[in-house]
Amino acid sequence: LPACRDSRLFIKDLHFDGVPVRIYLPREPSASKRRGVIFFHGGCGIFGSISKRLKEKIICRYIATKSDSVVVSVGYHLAPEHKYPTQTLECLTATVHFLKTAETYGVDPARIIVCGDSVGGTYTASVCQELGHRTDIPKIRGQVLIYPFLQALNFNLPSHQKNAAVAFLSRERTVHFILKYLNKDCSLKKPILAGSHVPESINLKYRKWLNPDLIPDVFKLGYKPPPPTLFLPQVHEEVQELFEPWFSPLLAEDAAVCPLPDTCIVTCEHDVLRDEGLLYKKRLEDNNVRVTWHHVEKGFH
Repeated sequence: LPACRDSRLFIKDLHFDGVPVRIYLPREPSASKRRGVIFFHGGCGIFGSISKRLKEKIICRYIATKSDSVVVSVGYHLAPEHKYPTQTLECLTATVHFLKTAETYGVDPARIIVCGDSVGGTYTASVCQELGHRTDIPKIRGQVLIYPFLQALNFNLPSHQKNAAVAFLSRERTVHFILKYLNKDCSLKKPILAGSHVPESINLKYRKWLNPDLIPDVFKLGYKPPPPTLFLPQVHEEVQELFEPWFSPLLAEDAAVCPLPDTCIVTCEHDVLRDEGLLYKKRLEDNNVRVTWHHVEKGFH
């Protein structure tokens, strides 16, 4: 589909170092440089498009007009045709390009935020972790994570139990999409749901960050700790990607978390991923990152 027409915006399809992007620029002249917003759409890394997905077009146009910002929507190539971590790398490439060339589009390079929903929140977290220590480009001013996916070790958190059968993104479908994204055999779904892909040593290592005890009691009503599960080494070997911080940003070391910019996290009550946002919020706060949190009590993924 061609770029949408909008009397308030110039909308152009471009490429940033080979990565397709759609840029939304307010038509009204500005007395000073504008803010910039880099947007990564959701869709589990296997769905969605900057040109074909109406939701993304509406969101980007809304942000551009309501905040008088220049918005860049990144059209990363989809899995499984384009293997992981192509998607993360393309989001990173487009972000670096925009940070370096922001003034070309009338944007103040010191006022650029990165945001995304669902797996777009994953890419946002990964990009900000990757660029936190860079000194050759402007610093990202903030990150917005909208019901992000942040870890693939534990699928038995309170929100997974509570929302296991919620429409659109059930607990089972979450793992199904992960396996599709990584081009893995879907027979691995059952052992991953049970946690059989995680050796005890890794569970112990990440317990300080990935633990139901860290979730506020108000979100644990009816929660039952899962029974012990049998570790399956063959499953572990098949899904090594799940343990990488690019795939599970919640598992990043403190050195990658400390330099993160101001953060806004949005969680929804009826969402299997709710608790990942809560756990990441605590991690950031423990590392003195300023966090604004919005929880939508009647919201869903």
